[in-house]
Amino acid sequence: MMVEAILASVLAGAAVLFTILGLAHLRRRDERWQQLLDAYQDALRARDLELQQPFRERVLRPALRTLIQAASRLTPTTNLGRVQQRLLMAGEPWGLSALDFMGLRILSAGLGLLATLWLVFTLQIPWSNALLLGAGGLLLGYIYPNMWLNRRIRARQKAIRRALPDAIDMLTIAVNAGLGFDAALARVADKWSNPLTEEFQRTLYELHMGVPRAEALRHLAERTGVEELGSFVAVVIQAERLGASISDVLQAQARTLRQRRRQWAEEQARKAPIKMLIPLVLFIFPSLFIVILGPAVPRIMAAFSR
Repeated sequence: MMVEAILASVLAGAAVLFTILGLAHLRRRDERWQQLLDAYQDALRARDLELQQPFRERVLRPALRTLIQAASRLTPTTNLGRVQQRLLMAGEPWGLSALDFMGLRILSAGLGLLATLWLVFTLQIPWSNALLLGAGGLLLGYIYPNMWLNRRIRARQKAIRRALPDAIDMLTIAVNAGLGFDAALARVADKWSNPLTEEFQRTLYELHMGVPRAEALRHLAERTGVEELGSFVAVVIQAERLGASISDVLQAQARTLRQRRRQWAEEQARKAPIKMLIPLVLFIFPSLFIVILGPAVPRIMAAFSR
């Protein structure tokens, strides 16, 4: 009886153990299948999100990025620092790096050459002129990205100059209300959406990452290349070093920038008559001459024909 009781206990324990192991195996298998199902559902959601994007984002931009990266391998690596600085001043369009931009110039030169060759074969231009046109198309394609980048830099700097006086006024009001300089900068960055506030956001990000305020403000001036903003940054850094009142400094800078903006507006107003002279001479005066003297032309021609 004792042996039978022990054997029954062992068999019962073994049954319980195998039951637990079987349930654990089933649970692991269920978890593995659930993980596979979740991964499949994530893949479906990612595909649906990708398909919701426009054709330009799904196909054209990745293809263009691949071509640019392929062309960048053929470019020299000199002057990359200067190109990167100009890209920063332009707001890093399309997320291009300096090497990507050099590759874009090579790709644009190739497209310019192909367009010129197509024009030569279509219009059947003699080969004596085709070489000159091909060289011109190649050169134009190579320098066009640089012209485009310069145009973006000028437009962005102009937008920053226009927004700077109002931003400093807002900074002055926030500081006078009791906010610190960093908090006032964050308030201005949240208030508007323009290239200047984008740079303020980047400066605040650097401050949160532990970059000293003076260094972060210098980076702000270097990224924009705007003279007025550089002067403002230099004055703020100097006031912080000397322990001067930041509120008084901001008020003085706001008055100075408003005066500069007024002077710039007066200068543009003085240039307006000179700029209007070209369309007047080319378009308006000939039209007036045609309207005034047109009816007399047949009579004058008839008088001379007698």
